[in-house]
Amino acid sequence: MGNIVAIVGRPNVGKSTFFNRLTQTRQAIIHESSGVTRDRHYGKTDWNGVEFSIIDTGGYVSNSDDIFEDEIKKQVILAIEEADRIVFVVDVTTGVVDMDIEVSKVLRQSGKKTYLAVNKVDNNERRMDIHEFYNLGLESELYPISSINGSGTGELLDILVAEFEEKEQEEELDIPKFAVVGRPNVGKSSLINALIGVERNIVTNIAGTTRDSIHTRYQQFGHDFYLVDTAGLRKKGKVHENIEFYSAMRSIRSIENADVCMLMLDATLGIEAQDLSILQLIQSNGKGLVILVNKWDLIEKETNTLKEFTEKIKQRIAPFTNVPILYVSALTKQRVLKSLEEAIQVYQNRKQKVTTSKLNDFLLPIIENMPPPALKGKYVRIKYITMLPAVVPSFAFYCNLPQYVKDPYKRFLENKIRQQWNFEGVPIRIYMRKK
Repeated sequence: MGNIVAIVGRPNVGKSTFFNRLTQTRQAIIHESSGVTRDRHYGKTDWNGVEFSIIDTGGYVSNSDDIFEDEIKKQVILAIEEADRIVFVVDVTTGVVDMDIEVSKVLRQSGKKTYLAVNKVDNNERRMDIHEFYNLGLESELYPISSINGSGTGELLDILVAEFEEKEQEEELDIPKFAVVGRPNVGKSSLINALIGVERNIVTNIAGTTRDSIHTRYQQFGHDFYLVDTAGLRKKGKVHENIEFYSAMRSIRSIENADVCMLMLDATLGIEAQDLSILQLIQSNGKGLVILVNKWDLIEKETNTLKEFTEKIKQRIAPFTNVPILYVSALTKQRVLKSLEEAIQVYQNRKQKVTTSKLNDFLLPIIENMPPPALKGKYVRIKYITMLPAVVPSFAFYCNLPQYVKDPYKRFLENKIRQQWNFEGVPIRIYMRKK
């Protein structure tokens, strides 16, 4: 499915600058995730028309020396597990340091395709100094780059994307893929076990063994689909690592590989920042969403607890609130099948196509009545609407002044579409195009 590239390296070598250089240009062009604060460690970009995702593993490093190396190692292992390609960034001004040697050891053992980017090569003198990095023993050319001014990054990307074999959609097309995502310990594996009916103990993975998300084909009760399992959600070690960062990063591959994500919340904790960062990944990838509130059996019930809880969730996930929310118990299997049925419904919603004539018949009169607000005395006239042939339901509105249509009006249009057609649980993209 998605091509995923991870950027690794010790602190202060310029990983984040490199990451920002790769992702910002795209962000400036496409505002499809309006209202979504993008986690700064994950982005999508494309180069020469090949789209890929980028993970900046330099998430959080606690700066005390003893666990410092540990953290870096953990980030490298995370990258090896989650990515198809790795860009290892080093710094020409310091030369090879111990930690670079440590990182390259882990990378060598993993056998993952690695590109060695030597950063801060801003002049010819520094270009002479890069050869020292051959001593790291990685099977990679050296790519001199300067992530501050961008020199060399193009050459590196050319080679990177040229080697992404165009992964054909060889999967059976009509079999939906569902992923159960959420933070550690909300009960994801219990839910998967409840669905599959087999206790599958997740075996600890040996560091450095690649593990793609496991697809379990599931045929029961007249349903047929794949469950994309994130075996990667490991018990946390003693290091006070940032679990939020790791669980979001660990979900990336499963989210990219799924059609519909079932986001599990813990009823005893409510919806937290960490859940929202996973939710944003689901939205920015345009995936279907069902929210499952687990451990509902542990909550003291009053008359309207359920309603209040639902309202709270909707406030936190706004503006994308048209989402099924189910209260389940993975242990007692309460409503577990219902959650499957909802996921299948959302999958259908995401696949539906609305004809151009129906769109225009329904929306043009509404737009006539409520046109976009005029800007600087200029009136926006929307002439024609069509649904684009995209995986994520996307609608193009052709008009004379696309740049004048602001987000609130796009949301108004989206709400009208949702009132008329069932897109529950599915992000919708609205594009204004020049007629």
